[in-house]
Amino acid sequence: MALSMHKDSANKHMDTSKYVRYTPEQVEALERVYSECPKPSSLRRQQLIRECPILSNIEPKQIKVWFQNRRCREKQRKEASRLQTVNRKLTAMNKLLMEENDRLQKQVSHLVYDNGYMRQQLQSASGTTTDNSCESVVMSGQQQQQQNPTPQHPQRDANNPAGLLAIAEEALAEFLSKATGTAVDWVQMIGMKPGPDSIGIVAVSRNCSGVAARACGLVSLEPTKVAEILKDCPSWFRDCRCLDVLSAIPTGNGGTIELIYMQTYAPTTLAAARDFWMLRYTASLDDGSLVICVRSLTSSTGGPSGPPNTSFVRAEMLPSGYLIRPCEGGGSIIHIVDHVDLDAWSVPEVLRPLYESSKILAQKMTIAALRHIRQIAQETSGEIQYGGGRQPAVLRTFSQRLCRGFNDAVNGFADDGWSLLGSDGVEDVTIMVNSSPSKFLGSQYSTSMFSTFGGGVLCAKASMLLQNVPPALLVRFLREHRSEWADYGVDAYSAACLRASPFAVPCARPGGFPGSQVILPLAHTVEHEEVTNFYVCSSYFPSVFFFFFPFHCSMWFNTNFLSELSPFINKVLGGGSARGSCIFP
Repeated sequence: MALSMHKDSANKHMDTSKYVRYTPEQVEALERVYSECPKPSSLRRQQLIRECPILSNIEPKQIKVWFQNRRCREKQRKEASRLQTVNRKLTAMNKLLMEENDRLQKQVSHLVYDNGYMRQQLQSASGTTTDNSCESVVMSGQQQQQQNPTPQHPQRDANNPAGLLAIAEEALAEFLSKATGTAVDWVQMIGMKPGPDSIGIVAVSRNCSGVAARACGLVSLEPTKVAEILKDCPSWFRDCRCLDVLSAIPTGNGGTIELIYMQTYAPTTLAAARDFWMLRYTASLDDGSLVICVRSLTSSTGGPSGPPNTSFVRAEMLPSGYLIRPCEGGGSIIHIVDHVDLDAWSVPEVLRPLYESSKILAQKMTIAALRHIRQIAQETSGEIQYGGGRQPAVLRTFSQRLCRGFNDAVNGFADDGWSLLGSDGVEDVTIMVNSSPSKFLGSQYSTSMFSTFGGGVLCAKASMLLQNVPPALLVRFLREHRSEWADYGVDAYSAACLRASPFAVPCARPGGFPGSQVILPLAHTVEHEEVTNFYVCSSYFPSVFFFFFPFHCSMWFNTNFLSELSPFINKVLGGGSARGSCIFP
């Protein structure tokens, strides 16, 4: 009897623990439930058995085991996919580092050769007597000219596509020598370490004409998509005012030549803005890479002349561009080179660091482009999740409009409707008015708001230079000490003003708008007659800051807080000093 009970118990244990083979219909029913609820409760599993007759021969415990196994398989699948993605990134980054190592080895070889040549020249010079006769100097100069002849560009017909193609091919060769060769002495920026999650390898030029920056990185987008994003320069280059493609010419090799006119903003009120007249060449290389190179068209390069504009200083874009190579398993490896000559000698000496720093160029253009592409790639792949209903594309558009409005007012272009009301000189507060607000405000606001405020925008702007003051310190100071230089009632009026104003900002909460600009909503209103927004924008150069004060009002304003802000900053910041273009009254 005991033996029989033991056999029955053993058979029951085997029945409950044996492997259950599910039919396709049963698996389909379980998968439907799993898609709705990956971890059903005991009551939900019992309800499932009652609702699905095809599962009636399966015990609840077995269904629980099936869901456990299904969750485990899903977790393993996601982990395997993540590891494959990381492995692809590491493989591509390893390839990138190997190429960078080869380039550095070539650069070292060149330096060793140059060092040996210089030693030989010094030894030969020390063992010979210097001949200062006129004949020897003339002969040596002639020999040097014969050995190093000045390159002469062939005459190119401005209306001949073949001539433009020759310029484009020459620019392409120079760009590739900078992107993957040793044409420029690159120095890697501190803190830019390569890795699967890093932005890439960033380097700046040393001892070359103009300023240059170079970056290479990996993104999970196809080359054609990357090229489309990079060509849309105003979407990621905050200093770009406009970019017009005046002509597009297809080439015989499947490429495209475009004649481009680009205007950029000036970072300060004390210097003129820059514009570029360029040729852009898009082509595919033999290895499947996509290349976009640009260079300015000048009298030395040949080609058609660009449109003149007296409000801008013509800058030169030396051979630059983007090399986009496809990766195995998807994605692209991007090489970016920016090389410009901003004519720094035409600006005041105190501002030249803004125009002569390769690091500033790297931050404004090179790294900005790479970060923009990486952000779009992460949003497309779902790596970044935004909560609170925030849409990244909308946030980017809003940020671009803020930056554009700020830069428009700083530069005060006449074709935007700005006209000068008064100024005590180049180093004083400048008063400008804009009577055509539809240029930079939405049409939904132009009628309702400006009928109330008197039909115009009044702007007071000034530039100030602070040395040895980090941007974060200045921004924190302005936020924490504003009650000491602003009106005491500014906080009380702020909320009511923003609610009543058509400029009320949705999602205005901490962390809602990440970016390099800090927006302090200092609003002051007296019976809705005056609304003030204060924008603080710091340049990428750590010790130079520029302030812009836009006033939207229908009456003249009091500039007391402008005069109080400058000495207060100098007093509180202590370590910083103001000089040069310190233009507060």
